[in-house]
Amino acid sequence: MLIRDLVETDKLNLNQSVSHPLQSFDWGEFRRLTGNPVIRKGVFEKNKLVQSIQVTLHQVPKFNWQIGYFPKGQLPDEAQMKALQQIGRENNLVMIKLEPNVFRVASAEAPVNQGWNTIDSFLRRHGCRPGRRLFTQYSFQLDLHLSETDLLAKMHPKTRYNLRLAQKKGVKVTVDDSPASFAWFLKLLFEETVVRQGFFAHTPEYFKKLWQVLNPAGITHLLRAYIGDQTLAVFMVFGFNQTLYYPYGASTRQSKEVMAPSLLMWETIRYAKKSGCKVFDMWGALSPNPDPADPWYGFHRFKAGYGGQLVEFLGTYDLVFNSPRYLLYRQLDNFRPLVLKIKANLRRWLK
Repeated sequence: MLIRDLVETDKLNLNQSVSHPLQSFDWGEFRRLTGNPVIRKGVFEKNKLVQSIQVTLHQVPKFNWQIGYFPKGQLPDEAQMKALQQIGRENNLVMIKLEPNVFRVASAEAPVNQGWNTIDSFLRRHGCRPGRRLFTQYSFQLDLHLSETDLLAKMHPKTRYNLRLAQKKGVKVTVDDSPASFAWFLKLLFEETVVRQGFFAHTPEYFKKLWQVLNPAGITHLLRAYIGDQTLAVFMVFGFNQTLYYPYGASTRQSKEVMAPSLLMWETIRYAKKSGCKVFDMWGALSPNPDPADPWYGFHRFKAGYGGQLVEFLGTYDLVFNSPRYLLYRQLDNFRPLVLKIKANLRRWLK
């Protein structure tokens, strides 16, 4: 086994070896544009790349410390831990946060004998501690091997009614990667959706850099719902290794009675099938028994209407290299959700 740095010439093999767009070479290049150093290591056996590890580095505010973030990597094993240890030592990191792309069918009662206790024990033996989540714990996934007829049959009746209503009202959907469509996405996201829902989003500059890198790479696309010259909703999707992801959506309250987002989601699913994808991942959901008072309940219910399977991800672990600094970092990090909530509320109040 050989572990070495990966470079530009390894791009194709890297992208073929990972399962999620956040581990793609192109995502790393996007994060470079946002000011985050990117470290890539490859595990080779008999000169063949068998595992890729991409870690982005992030400055701890007010301190001359760095932490690493390793989202959506493969199932942790000895080779991965060895590579991460190298990255931590070589870059004098406080810790590396791991959020493996490992999931199971979600259940109100935690299922047994599915291997998670073994994974948890393995990670703890290698210096990992349970950490605060950055990525959602749950998501809905649709099996795109099903026919369109079967997919429609799995939907909630109200969801089918809403998308058919949108069709009757004249809503149209198109794949539209034009500059005008991207401008509509930013406008609807920051001038309406973020303000209306009260959540904290990335900056417009973040999305511009993301689009600059991931659209030419063929990963990111836009689907736009409209009536005449009025744009009603825009979805940004990521297509990668036979899975289509729906991470971002934006819509207007104008003409909300025509149910444009309902049809837009269905057409996004159809687009995924036509693109040869096997899975449609909705990039986030609540638990199997969601609280109607949760601010994300509306998003959860909307996605649940399409009949996908709720899956639960393994979770978040922090691989710690400097315990005193890590403990202080965790204390400071506990305030982060509160700060983001205050920023979101200020944005809504000042609008």
